[in-house]
Amino acid sequence: MIIKNAEYVTSIVSKKLFEADAPEIAIAGRSNVGKSSFINMLTNRKKLARSSSEPGRTRMLNYFSVNGGELFLVDLPGYGYAKVTDKEKNAWKGLIEFYLQQSKNLKFVFLIVDVRHEPSDLDLQLASYLNYYQIPFVLVATKADKLSKSAAKAALNVVAKGFEVSPEEVLLVSSLTGAGRDAVLSAISNRI
Repeated sequence: MIIKNAEYVTSIVSKKLFEADAPEIAIAGRSNVGKSSFINMLTNRKKLARSSSEPGRTRMLNYFSVNGGELFLVDLPGYGYAKVTDKEKNAWKGLIEFYLQQSKNLKFVFLIVDVRHEPSDLDLQLASYLNYYQIPFVLVATKADKLSKSAAKAALNVVAKGFEVSPEEVLLVSSLTGAGRDAVLSAISNRI
């Protein structure tokens, strides 16, 4: 897969879907795990998806068109810690579940985790949810640049063990350096 261009299309806050006849790839993960930075790294656009140090900034389904509508990246609201009410968190959860179950164009999900931390209960719950509903997903461990090569490898093993997969099944990336981008693009090519 070669990404030539990408642009923001729309944000959806209610339980309705953006109608486009093209494959969709969802980006899911905890609040502040680096989903927006991952999208920016993948598309080679520094500010396509807005990133923030404040957890819970993504509160809608954000659609990004790749290569003039050849495919769409869908940034899902983060789960876990965010300075919002439980009512808002439940609304996000409902929006995520609605999208995952209702999108006819969803091909797979990139489940993003921070390589420096063991998978959280919420990460494991989402993986279990995706498995239960037979929604394919690819594990991506971000922030590889924050660790030495040997420490990143050890941390990757911990992440893989938490999800009960082999380390080869987890893509290690750095949004800062672009490391792992080719493997992510290959994962897209192999699944759409």
